[in-house]
Amino acid sequence: MEQPLVSIVTPSFNQARFLETALISVARQTYPRVEHLVVDGGSSDGSVEIIRRHADRLVWWVSEPDKGQADAINKGMRRARGEIVAWLNSDDALAPWAVAEAVEEFARRPAAVLVFGDALSFNAEGRPFHTLRAGNWGLEDLMTFHILPQPAVFMRREAAEAVGFLDDDFHYLLDHKLWLKLALEGEMVYRPRVWAFARYHEAAKNAAQAAKFGDEALRLAEWMSADPRFAAPYARLRRRVWAAAYRFRARYLLDAGKSAAALRSYLRAFALHPPSVKPEANRVLFAALSLLGMGFLRGWYYRRAWGKIPPEAQALGIENVDEFVRG
Repeated sequence: MEQPLVSIVTPSFNQARFLETALISVARQTYPRVEHLVVDGGSSDGSVEIIRRHADRLVWWVSEPDKGQADAINKGMRRARGEIVAWLNSDDALAPWAVAEAVEEFARRPAAVLVFGDALSFNAEGRPFHTLRAGNWGLEDLMTFHILPQPAVFMRREAAEAVGFLDDDFHYLLDHKLWLKLALEGEMVYRPRVWAFARYHEAAKNAAQAAKFGDEALRLAEWMSADPRFAAPYARLRRRVWAAAYRFRARYLLDAGKSAAALRSYLRAFALHPPSVKPEANRVLFAALSLLGMGFLRGWYYRRAWGKIPPEAQALGIENVDEFVRG
């Protein structure tokens, strides 16, 4: 039996500094049947020249204005031919074994519509500093904002197409909304292994537009409350859903330097469901200390906590992701 084709879509816009690492990471997959599509939004920073250099490894690419990330990804997905699909943002990268192991998981679990692994966070210079660990999560975990490491997620194309791919009215949690829709359709399968590398840099959305992520978390909670497909689990989880949404909002407000608003959001989450806030007790403390002029302690804590290369990266011998990917 022929192995399934896997399609990877890369949306990109003015990411010339990082794009080549993403392209190489797909080209160097150990799995033999991978097609790569690149949807560039009309970049003017030299990205097109980089894409052209790698065009012989792409099945299709385009550079033209689009309506944003969701529109770009959907454009690529509709051209993709693979039974299994995923997208890789132009500042992220895949581990060489990722596609092969994702295919293995789908083969083991025919009812799975979504398989996912872990990801290493790394900075603009390529240094890994944190591990984004997932878990054996299902629909209810997603409803309470357990966040999957997006570049380490693979989907059955048939299921993704059936739910309409990405909703282009979401710009920050567009991936989480898609995972929620897919979780209604079938099983989610987790493999506790690093499948991807997620780059964190100043121009990334999760850094440059951090405060806007929380607003979409509240929109997602509202959407779940109104969609009849979620009625049964939402009835059980209502307070947890909203507590998790406010906790998520607080986290990103704190990252955006809005300590007072973050603390208010944490308190709102605590009032709804105290256990939901417990895992972020240190961040609640940082928000309070920032209001007292002691916000420098947060930076000190994270420099200490993330000052070393994560054990997962050490085990893989990765000191610099860009160098590891490029060989």
